[in-house]
Amino acid sequence: MTDTAFLESIDSPEALAWAQEWSDATERDLQNPALRDRIRAALDIDDRIPFVVRRGAHLYNFWRDARHIRGVWRRTTLDSYLSADPEWEVLVDVDALAATEQENWVWKGAHVRTPDFDRALVRLSRGGADATVVREFDLLTGDFLDDGFEIPEAKTDVSWLDLDTLLVGTDTGEGSLTASGYPAQVRVWRRGTALADAPVYTSGRFDDVAVGAWADTTPGHERIVVSRALDFYRTRQCVAPLDPDAPLQVLEIPEDCDTVIHRQWLFLAPREAFAGIPAGGLGVIELDRFLAGERDIRPVFLPTPHVSLQSTAFTADHLVLTLLDDVATRINVHPLADPTQPGHDLELPPLVTASVVATSPLDGNEVWLTTSSFTEPTTLYRLDLGEGLVPTVVRRSPTLFDATGLETRQHWVTSADGTRVPYFITGDFSGGPRPTLVGGYGGFEVSLTPGYSAVRGIGWLEKGRHFVQPNLRGGGEFGPDWHNQVVKTNRHKVWEDHEAVLADLVERGYAAPEQIAIRGGSNGGLLTSGALTMYPERFGAAVVQVPLTDMLRYHTWSAGASWMAEYGDPDDPVERAAIESWSPLQRVEAGVEKQYPPALVTTSTRDDRVHPAHARLFAHALRAAGQPVDYFENIEGGHAGAADNAQVARVEALIFEWLNQQVG
Repeated sequence: MTDTAFLESIDSPEALAWAQEWSDATERDLQNPALRDRIRAALDIDDRIPFVVRRGAHLYNFWRDARHIRGVWRRTTLDSYLSADPEWEVLVDVDALAATEQENWVWKGAHVRTPDFDRALVRLSRGGADATVVREFDLLTGDFLDDGFEIPEAKTDVSWLDLDTLLVGTDTGEGSLTASGYPAQVRVWRRGTALADAPVYTSGRFDDVAVGAWADTTPGHERIVVSRALDFYRTRQCVAPLDPDAPLQVLEIPEDCDTVIHRQWLFLAPREAFAGIPAGGLGVIELDRFLAGERDIRPVFLPTPHVSLQSTAFTADHLVLTLLDDVATRINVHPLADPTQPGHDLELPPLVTASVVATSPLDGNEVWLTTSSFTEPTTLYRLDLGEGLVPTVVRRSPTLFDATGLETRQHWVTSADGTRVPYFITGDFSGGPRPTLVGGYGGFEVSLTPGYSAVRGIGWLEKGRHFVQPNLRGGGEFGPDWHNQVVKTNRHKVWEDHEAVLADLVERGYAAPEQIAIRGGSNGGLLTSGALTMYPERFGAAVVQVPLTDMLRYHTWSAGASWMAEYGDPDDPVERAAIESWSPLQRVEAGVEKQYPPALVTTSTRDDRVHPAHARLFAHALRAAGQPVDYFENIEGGHAGAADNAQVARVEALIFEWLNQQVG
């Protein structure tokens, strides 16, 4: 085989030329300006919802549109926001900043100092990479500080200790990063001193995933919390007073137990039963009592085979739980004074996915939440839990595609080992088999719930086609065990679930195999690339986005070492043998032996999470084997694959035009 080592160098001239030539050829064959422009218009539409986060008296929002391609960070008041025409104060204009500094800045968020709300640490990425530059911004004057805190480009973890002190984990040279490229130590950086000279507060080991520390500045409950991630699911945690010279106290809990420390409470969400709380449940105890050795942890939420805990949020007086009941959401509210008291569900419309998008525990009992479905646009609600459980509609997103005649059904299918797996299918069911696009992820406890996508609706659904969202094992839809069943040596079961869904679509008459296209990104790209090499007869086309494919070497590239708890360790003989049975790159066969359906492989040169070599090598191997494959590499965009709305429209139009040509 032709030497492919040059493809492993992210930005070598030879690799970039190879990627550019093939990408240009792919894009020439997939021109659909009308589709691109319509997607761009939907993304830039002015009357979509500006989602907000409260920080003191202001509501903050990051916004992109046709005039602000890179976006603006802005704020307003509640009264103004609730009016027909809010007045926004622009804090950071990323387009103007990029033009002035001649940098390809992409907004990555801001850490506002609480409870003072006077300064922010702004994150800016070059081209959309995970690595960011951090700069101090004065919220009182609306300017970056010329002599303020600034951290060079790195995968940085940072927290305000006080106005003149930060807790910082970043790249400061030898020993400062883990094998995964994340911080291995935390420094106490005081204003006016050099970051390299800042004393180390805590540190971990090179083979950890990451070490972080952050300051909880809640009045009356000030503390430092330290987290040392041993792998993706195991963590050792410590707490200390809000004093970097005070000793750390270890939280004596299982390493795979998630915790939330809020005010006086320690909430525990074990992945395996602990102290009377079952796996997937939520327990609570006063933090001081736990640190003193007491273990009478009381249950807040107990899971069932159908109902799982998805997330927690807090207001000043309430604990807000998001639950999934057979992949349908419920929002359940408990009094924070005693979280073990029975909760009450919010009153929500039926058959929608509800999500808590923002709360501000320091500023009262305000909750912002959304609802949506595959065919219904997002609705934004606000409520004050001190006044009741009925949310008030604040904004409704416009309808951006024609959903006439479309409905959603949920089916269950039996996988190879007897496990029942659900999936949603949305479409027009008035006729016979028709083109069907199947998504999927199946990893890292990511739960997939119904949601509105204007891009998918414009590019696919409004043509009367079907879209399928399977809830494969590896996700978190039914609690930790739904995920734990398919990690490491059991990883193959994700593909068994996926194949069972594809077979069921045919059996139910929704589509013929040649009408089915599969699509997935990141871990979902591993899913689709693996499907291509394992059961290509089940579908007619595969979109493989920012994928992992070389699973015998994934742990040596970018952030790959952090995922060994999910996929297994290629250096362990038993786990390597399991990985070899499904690693997509190594399974590619010549077309004369087994013919694959067409594949479209995409990535981003600036993806510093999943190395672009995964996509490059897989596309190269398919072409060398005589299999039909197209390739597109976006120079910018990071792991998201696109850095702004123009790039999103360009990439999505390309993908949907390709799907139209293959199975449409």
